[in-house]
Amino acid sequence: MRIWVDCTAAAHPIVLRPLIERFTEQGHEVAITAREYGQTLGLLERLGLPYEAVGVHGGSSAPSKAVALARRSAALVRWARPRRFDLALAHGSVDAAVVRSVLRFPLVEMQDYEHAGLQRQLAFRASRRVVVPDAIPVDAMRRAGAAERKLFRYPGLKEDYYLAGFEPDHAVLAELGVDPERILVVVRPPPETSAYHAPNSLYAQVIERLAGEHSATAVVIPRTEGQREELARRAAANVIVPDRAIDAQSLIAFADLVVSAGGTMNREAVALGTPVWTIFSGRMGAVDEALIGTGELRVLAGAEDLVLAKRTEPVGVRNPRDPQILADAVLGAA
Repeated sequence: MRIWVDCTAAAHPIVLRPLIERFTEQGHEVAITAREYGQTLGLLERLGLPYEAVGVHGGSSAPSKAVALARRSAALVRWARPRRFDLALAHGSVDAAVVRSVLRFPLVEMQDYEHAGLQRQLAFRASRRVVVPDAIPVDAMRRAGAAERKLFRYPGLKEDYYLAGFEPDHAVLAELGVDPERILVVVRPPPETSAYHAPNSLYAQVIERLAGEHSATAVVIPRTEGQREELARRAAANVIVPDRAIDAQSLIAFADLVVSAGGTMNREAVALGTPVWTIFSGRMGAVDEALIGTGELRVLAGAEDLVLAKRTEPVGVRNPRDPQILADAVLGAA
């Protein structure tokens, strides 16, 4: 089969890599497109996944998002039409849904957050199959636009699958100049350009607190160039801001603490057994609610509540799962 994979955010190369590898091993022809946004292109390059860059992110305003969607979707239709794909895979890509609606090949969408609004509704309605964690209730997915007959619900976290076989690499600490004797905190800023983002003042308080903690090193992994520039203006000797895509999963594995206003990095920390606090300010999804319920993910009320201490627990994936389960679910849609 000819399979098209569309990556529109920085998490997607990491999440979809094991599926792409399995498709290729099984003899399928895979083509990858990527939207220029955050570290998406850099991560594809770091992982050695060949891709074609198509389009850019539309920013935070609804009109600019609509214009970017129209332009990128039109470009993708022109790109995809002569390639005659048998199947497409994306992780919430609305562009892929538009292309599928024009060219009429099967689309599989993965997702683990059910509250992203109209864009997810469009993507789910256009999909033949929607692959989600079983922590999300069927009724919630139906309200999000995915009929029950489309659902493939898998156990555990998506991170359990793409981190299977993962071995943390100490090289990332040397690359960033991190002193292993100091408390290491990894921070992920809010998704300010996403439709589901809500104002978040706690993030700035966390950065201020960490900048004043001389026994700790904070590595902040920005989502956008604007966030990187803002962090540069707040320059502190113990706050490191990578200027390129890095091995964030190894960094999280060796961290003493993670504080994230997003979802994937929170769940990577859970999967790797690293203490993690969420400062997400949008509507909490079912997966994170379940992790909060078990105590694996904690909600941070104030920056002063952060417990900064070295940890001694073993490093590694707590509950690895075979990604072939997801690959078979995707291929089955064709």
